[in-house]
Amino acid sequence: MAVPNYTYLKLKMLGPHGVITIGTSFQHAYKCEVEWCGHAAAVIASKELATLREEVPEQTPDAKKSIRLFKSAEGSKEVLVDPSSSEGKKVHIGTALSSK
Repeated sequence: MAVPNYTYLKLKMLGPHGVITIGTSFQHAYKCEVEWCGHAAAVIASKELATLREEVPEQTPDAKKSIRLFKSAEGSKEVLVDPSSSEGKKVHIGTALSSK
């Protein structure tokens, strides 16, 4: 059975020839604390990842399939980019914008 004393960073436990005292420095204690926080974050992230893998279906998007879902907003009109060009490229501009 061990008794930790966090104030003095000592750990005392009963040994075969009396009390065993183990000490450390503040820098070492801080390093260990940071390391264990990293381990705890990794464990939590792995459990969350496992949960997400169960919820999200295994489907990869098809790069060849083109889906155009863009729709111009209300209050817009088509304007030719270059009226003298024969390509007929158009852009949508808003008609509800102020002159400023």
